[in-house]
Order: sequence, then C-alpha cells, then structure tokens
Amino acid sequence: MTSLATDLTFDIRALPKVSLHDHLDGGLRPATIIELAAAVGHQLPSTDPVALGEWFRDSANSGSLERYLETFDHTIAVMQTREGLARVAREFVEDLADDGVVYGEVRWAPEQHLTKGLSLDEVVEAVQEGLDAGVDTVAERGRTIQVGQLITAMRHADRGQEIAELAVRHRNRGAVGFDIAGAENGFLPARFADAFTYLAQHQFPATVHAGEAAGVESIVDALVSGRAQRLGHGVRIAEDITVEFDDDGSSDSPVGMATLGQVAAWVRDRGVPLEVCPSSNLQTGAIEAFGKDIASHPIDLLYQLGFNITVNTDNRLMSGVSLTDEFELLVETFDYDLDDLLELTLNAVEAAFLPLDSRTALAELIAQGYDSAGGA
Repeated sequence: MTSLATDLTFDIRALPKVSLHDHLDGGLRPATIIELAAAVGHQLPSTDPVALGEWFRDSANSGSLERYLETFDHTIAVMQTREGLARVAREFVEDLADDGVVYGEVRWAPEQHLTKGLSLDEVVEAVQEGLDAGVDTVAERGRTIQVGQLITAMRHADRGQEIAELAVRHRNRGAVGFDIAGAENGFLPARFADAFTYLAQHQFPATVHAGEAAGVESIVDALVSGRAQRLGHGVRIAEDITVEFDDDGSSDSPVGMATLGQVAAWVRDRGVPLEVCPSSNLQTGAIEAFGKDIASHPIDLLYQLGFNITVNTDNRLMSGVSLTDEFELLVETFDYDLDDLLELTLNAVEAAFLPLDSRTALAELIAQGYDSAGGA
C-alpha cells in the first residue's frame, strides 16, 4: 500500500468525490458576492475579491460557531432574488465539478431567502434552475455531475413543519432530503418532532446537524426525535468514548484501549453516517475538548474504531477549503493512503440520499476512477 504522504503519484483533485455536507450560502465566489451586493445595494467589508475572501476566512477562524455563523449575513443578503439564487447555485455546481465531485448534496434554508418577495416554492425553483444550469455547463465541458437539494429548516425558528412539507413537495423536482441547521445549543430536534414524523410518513430522508456545537444529548435527540439517517458533523460522539493508554514507558507509541459508551456504540454498530468536516470543526471549536490543532481531531480515532465516516467541507468560502484540500489534510496529518480515501468516499456513496441502483452505479464510477489513479 503506497502512502500518499510520501508518494503523490496522482492528483487528488482528479479523484471522483462525493459531497454530502456543503452549504449553498457558504460556498459563494467572493467576486460574485461583490457583483450581487452592488446590484442590491448591500454593503460589504471589502469590494476587493482577494481581501473579501480573506475577511471571510479570518472571521471563520475565531473558534466560535456563533462568530462563524455571522459571516452568512453577507452571503444570504445577496441571495434574495431569483437571479442571484440561480447564479450562486450554478457556480456552486461548477466549483464542485472542478474539485472532482461527481455527486453532491447542496443544503440550504429557503426560509432565509424571502426578503425580496419570493415565495418558498419560488426560491427552491430558482436554486434548482441554477443547479440544472450548472450540471449542463459541466456536461458541456465533458464531465458529469449529479446534484440534489437538502432542504433545511432553521432550528431556532418555528417553520419546521412548513419546510418539511416544502421538501416533500419538491421531492421529484430536485429535493433529496431534509435537514435542520443553525444554533444547536438549546434547540434540540424535538422542537420539530411533528415535522420529522411527517417526513417519516412520506418516506423522505433526513440528516440532522448534531454533535457540533452540542454534545451527546444533541446526537441522541437527532436519532430519536429527528429520526436522522445521518448526523451532520457528529464529531462530538467521541466524547462518549474513553481511551486508556497502556504506557509503561517502554514505547514511543503506547497502545490505547477504547471503550465506547452506549450512544457511541449504537452509532457505530448501526453504521450511522457521520458528515465530518475537519477544517470547519477546528474553526468552530467543535473539537476543542480534544485539542486545538487538526492532529487532535477525533476523525482518525472514529475511523480506526469503525465509525461510518464521510469527509466534507461544510462551507468552502468560510473555511477556504475544497474537498481536495480536506483529503490532502487527512493524508498529511494521519498518513491516509489511496485505500483510505476510497473507503471514505464509498462511505459517502452508501450514505447518499439516492436510490439503491443509483448508489450502485455511483460506487462503480468511483471505483473505476480510483483504479485509474492507482495505476498512474
């Protein structure tokens, strides 16, 4: 097995990828924000694309989820018209394809895009128009990408049922799943229990942000009240794991013995997918209980223990990363190799909100791409 950290014989960007946790309002191009802001009269911290990009990254590096979320005031402000929404969605798909993504789920909250008079259905249709245009542009460039919308409700608001019905209404017009996002502390999924029941009654899948700003209690409620098929982030499940090292001083690498708590064991043993976003987790303080650098991220512990890990970007603008960057970060930090990256990608394929036959075809496409890379 060849380590990518010591022998980069292929281009990680060229590897086929699957993106499950990527926010539409967190992936805008700085130049686009500037143009759209000028059109709607919104004031920005800078009108220089490079400086504006730096401002977003610096603000996101505060170590606070609340400060991190403040950056969205500017991106959401320029996504209030049909034209703005469609353009952002189109460019989003183009940027995913440039990163090697062949399947992406794009999450966003329609309720945040109504200030210019559009209805919930109209904003969903505008985003779908942009996504379709992006897919067509990618096809014209000789590549293939498939995308779907994850319709998101803001957990501090009271529109859960309405947004759930919106998602189901658009299930055959681009919507593939439901999510709740926003302030996690103090806003458990139980607030939307009826909405999640409605989704289950209509066999519509849900992923729930949990285990990022709050701990194990939030994860439990996501699984119980939210009936979550996936956990958005979910990294704080590691707080339910105890690791004891047998270190008698005779080894530079003492062996650790991990004991899983009841919740952690359930999540692992049932293969509940975790949508892990390494760089974002470091920026927002989601992993502060484990350390202050990426080497302290519990992703490797969870991966080695057999948790169903998928790798994602969360917000490419704020974190200044691509999925390629996140893979390279794992390679450099944990010495992951081609087989590791393939396993993580196939985990995402299996977790995708797609029919079985589509996931089978996608897995075959991924495997072919990795076979080609391995033979380079």
